[in-house]
Amino acid sequence: MSNIEVSEVGSRRDRDAFIKFQWQIYANDPAWVPPLIIERKAFLDRKRHPFYQHGDAALFLARQNGEIVGRIMASDDPNYNSLHETNVGCFGLFECVNDRDIAAALFDAATAWLRKKGRSEIMGPIDYSTNYVCGLLIDGFQFPPTILTAHNPPYYRELIESCGFTKVKDWYAWWFADPSRAVVHLRQLAARFRRRWPVTIRPANLKNLRDESRRLREIYNQAWEKNWGFVPFTEAEFDHLAHEMKPLIVPQATLLAEIGDKPVGFVIGVPDINVALRRINGRLTRFGFPIGLIKLLFYKRRIRKGRLIALGVVEKYRRAGIAEMLVLRVMEETMVKRGFTGELSMTLEDNFMINRFLEAIGARRYKTYRTYGKNL
Repeated sequence: MSNIEVSEVGSRRDRDAFIKFQWQIYANDPAWVPPLIIERKAFLDRKRHPFYQHGDAALFLARQNGEIVGRIMASDDPNYNSLHETNVGCFGLFECVNDRDIAAALFDAATAWLRKKGRSEIMGPIDYSTNYVCGLLIDGFQFPPTILTAHNPPYYRELIESCGFTKVKDWYAWWFADPSRAVVHLRQLAARFRRRWPVTIRPANLKNLRDESRRLREIYNQAWEKNWGFVPFTEAEFDHLAHEMKPLIVPQATLLAEIGDKPVGFVIGVPDINVALRRINGRLTRFGFPIGLIKLLFYKRRIRKGRLIALGVVEKYRRAGIAEMLVLRVMEETMVKRGFTGELSMTLEDNFMINRFLEAIGARRYKTYRTYGKNL
């Protein structure tokens, strides 16, 4: 390993190399979707990203004979450890050529950084926290990733496990193509539940995004608080996410459920912008002209694929049929009226209630993601 050197990213040049290394790994992967470079720069910007208001992270590059051969991020989220009474840090943004020694050198750098933070465990892949992209794809490699989901080569699993990591938790992604059976079933359920509960379902109000994001955050932090890996969104993080997602939000697919003036549930579905991003290779401009932006806007209007990103109902109303009403409305407005197909993700492997519900309405489990852990 004498010719493997791992160094922390400290310059803009190294940060750009960190981002662009993915193009080397995925050069021959037809399923990969190149990220938007400008978005990746913003995600890693310590001055702009709200995670750094309460957490910390470091980026590392591995070089062999002067050539970049791997990358990794180590992150530390005190909010997570305070909530769960744990002492764990994370690794994320892992990319590596198929070489166990190089992978080991990257993990050594990440764990050394976390030890200096006083952490005794590491888990991942998790980009900052579970509120962002997380999980290693372990099946379904032939399918392109949807917006805000991971994609990686099959050999990453062997690299990570050979470095002493073991499974902590699996996550599922579900594919939904035909709403006909589900809509009939859900309409019957919704009619029955509406007689019992005075539930109002309305589209998100994008004109008052700040107040709306406050309501969504309130529901999310209540609905998900008992889920494995949960960490509450800070106000700054949720506002940042809402601002980033606003151009993609379709009001008919981002809905709130209210009883009186109390928000009790929500669903967020968005068009899969990755369909368009595949066409522009990470850049909005070419030779000073907005060629990529023009392509992005052109293909965005033609997207008929979506992702149901989040569905949450506060615990008191879990058996009030609110989840069923929300999913039904999204299906009617996007799949039935507009011809969308899409993904519902990600669900925990042991969230039996939601997994059985998805199977019952005709969704097909088509991808699995895995979170790994290791004692330091």
